[in-house]
Amino acid sequence: MLKLHFAPNSRAGRIVWLLEELELPYELNRMDFHPKDLKSDEHRARHPLGRVPVLEDGDVSLYESGAIVEYILERHKNGGLKPAVDSPEFPAYLQWFHYCEGMIMPPINTIVVHTLLLPPERRDETVLGQAKRLLTRGLEPVNETLAGKDYLIGDFSGADIMLGHACFMSNRSGCVTDEMTDLKGYISRIEARPAFQKAMAT
Repeated sequence: MLKLHFAPNSRAGRIVWLLEELELPYELNRMDFHPKDLKSDEHRARHPLGRVPVLEDGDVSLYESGAIVEYILERHKNGGLKPAVDSPEFPAYLQWFHYCEGMIMPPINTIVVHTLLLPPERRDETVLGQAKRLLTRGLEPVNETLAGKDYLIGDFSGADIMLGHACFMSNRSGCVTDEMTDLKGYISRIEARPAFQKAMAT
C-alpha cells in the first residue's frame, strides 16, 4: 500500500487530494508542520531537507510533489488524468502542470515565510508586498486560459492537482483579485470536489 508522509497546509495536500480523486488505498503518516517532526532524524532519513510530501511505495521512495503526482498517475492509474502524448491538449497539460512550481509556488513560499514561519520581528513587509504582487501577476495567464473552460485543459487532469491546489492557496493569501472571475470560478469548482474537501480536512 502507498504510504504518504504528510503535514497540513503544505504541498502534501495535493497528494492526498490526488489519492482521494483516484480512490487509491493509502496509509497516512500525519506530522505537525513543525521542526520537531519535520527535522527529526527519522524524517530526515526519508527527506534530507526534512520536508513533505514523501511517498513510499514498497521499495520506491519519492519526495518531490510533482514527481509524486506523475509517478502515481503512471504506476497506479495507467496514465489516467492526463491526455495522451499525441493529444492536442498534451502541450498545455505539460505547461500548466509545471507552471505551478515555476511561477506560482516561489512567491507563495515567500508569503508563507513572511507571514507564518519567521518571528514577527524578522518579517519584511516590503518583501511580502513584492511577493504578493508577483503572485497576482503570475495568476493572470491562468485566469485567461480558463475563459470558457471548467478546468485548465478542459477536462479535470493532473495539471489541476498541481496548479489548482496552488491557486487555492493563492486565493487564501488574498492574491486572486475580484477581476479574475474565471479563476475565482475555477477555485470554487475545485473547492466543491468531494476529494478536495476530504484532503483539506485531513
